[in-house]
Amino acid sequence: MQKFANEQQMIDFGQNLAKTLEAPAVIELIGDVGAGKTTITKGIAHGLGIEDEITSPTFTLSKRYSFQKAGKECFLVHYDFYRLNDPGIMSEDLLENIQDENTITIIEWGDSVSNLLPENHLRFYISINDDGSRSISE
Repeated sequence: MQKFANEQQMIDFGQNLAKTLEAPAVIELIGDVGAGKTTITKGIAHGLGIEDEITSPTFTLSKRYSFQKAGKECFLVHYDFYRLNDPGIMSEDLLENIQDENTITIIEWGDSVSNLLPENHLRFYISINDDGSRSISE
C-alpha cells in the first residue's frame, strides 16, 4: 500500500505507472467518489505524452486520447461506468478497445463490466484516509 499526501503525488504515481505500460493494457481504478481515480488517469496520460486536458467522462461515458509510441499512433481510452447498471452497447465499445493492440484502457466504476475485463488487468484500490491523504493498493 502506498500513501499519497496530495494530488501531485497521485499524478506522479500515474506518470510512473505510464512508464511501465505497453499497449494493450487495461487498468481498473476502484474507489469512492472523489478518491482520485481521474487524478491518477491524468498522471498516466501525462506520462504517455498526452497534453490534452483530462477530465472525468462521467457524463460522456468515455473519452479517447491519442499519443505516439515507437513511431505509431496509440490511444488512451478512459471509461466511467458510474451511472450504468447495464453498460449495453458500451460493452461492445469497451471490448473493441480492450482488444486493440494500440490502446491502453482505463476503467472507473467497472463493476458492470467486470466480466469483460481480462484476467491480467491491473487493478488499483484507492481509499481516502481520515487525514485527507489517499492510499493505493493493488
